[in-house]
Amino acid sequence: MFTKSIILLLGAVLIAGAQTKPPKRAKNVILFLADAGGVATLNGASLLGYNAPQKLHVQSWPALALSDTSPTGRWVTDSAAGMTAIVTGQKTWNGVISQGPDTRRKEKDGTPLKTILEYAEERGLSTGVLSNVNIADATPAACYAHANDRALFASIFLQIFTPRFGDGVDVVFGPGRKPVFDSVTAAGKDLDAIAKENGRPIYDTIEAVPEEDDRALAVIAGNIDLNAAAKKAIRKLSRNKKGFFLMIESDAHTDDPELGLSRLVSFDKLIAEISELVDLKETLLLFTADHSFDFRIRSGGPNEPLLKGVAEWRQAKAAGNKEPVRLPFVHVDNGHTAEEVVVLAKGPGSELVRGFLPNTRLFEIMLSAYGWNKAASRPTD
Repeated sequence: MFTKSIILLLGAVLIAGAQTKPPKRAKNVILFLADAGGVATLNGASLLGYNAPQKLHVQSWPALALSDTSPTGRWVTDSAAGMTAIVTGQKTWNGVISQGPDTRRKEKDGTPLKTILEYAEERGLSTGVLSNVNIADATPAACYAHANDRALFASIFLQIFTPRFGDGVDVVFGPGRKPVFDSVTAAGKDLDAIAKENGRPIYDTIEAVPEEDDRALAVIAGNIDLNAAAKKAIRKLSRNKKGFFLMIESDAHTDDPELGLSRLVSFDKLIAEISELVDLKETLLLFTADHSFDFRIRSGGPNEPLLKGVAEWRQAKAAGNKEPVRLPFVHVDNGHTAEEVVVLAKGPGSELVRGFLPNTRLFEIMLSAYGWNKAASRPTD
């Protein structure tokens, strides 16, 4: 009887040990950011793309949470404060790029906040930032720069060449060539000369980026092929045996509902492709939004076009109509909103995505997935 009890006890200990086995670490993290892609917008994209709810690829991911997006001192965030919270784990004021709440926007720099990209750089991983909006704008900027005002494009972009940790962000692909170059010129500097001095030419197309250049900058005029940019970036970043961090943003603002929802459908298809390209045993995929948007489906059904009347609305807008979007089945007021946004995940570390959480928790989830501790490391001199 005594021997049997010992055996049962040992068995229970072994089972408990197996159940408390530490989770696998992520070698890579890819953060997918749908700018203004709130829950209602996700639903609208599924209905527009597939004429049915919950058909987006990301809506099949097993880990789900709802994230608060409020910034310091307000209920409704902009992209600067929203993305700062996601990539640094700290909230700040609207308009501020990865600086603390001791910042006074446009007046005084605050404490620089260490971003998840900077943690990755410090540890020798490769890093990348991609967007289909101005690459020096708030969402991508919060990953690699620090500024007391999101409009400081020159100061923001030039920080690529003066990193605080490691050798700085490796791959930067996005639009905004004219505003970026113009802002640097207005600041009395020559961006091409600075790029040449640092051995990092700024290509004007994704196609022009050499396949062998693993520290490539491409700032283009006009629209970017986000699909081609993402696949090229992943090929480059994957060459680092230590791993990588990559942020990919797609604009999902629905002030033009057809454009915003269509972009989100395309973004979701890209995410599905990337899910097949990477090793999910060692890559955390994380999808969220920096804030929600005032998009609402008011009526309609599967036998009627979701965006019925959008062509007429667009014509009226071109003629000078500034009224909010009022289609038969869809209403849009052109503004950010305060409700929670969805967080979806798969891969190592995704088990931490659950319940209601603040947007600052996403930084902690990524840090934990890598197996890193939050530490006050010293920046590169």
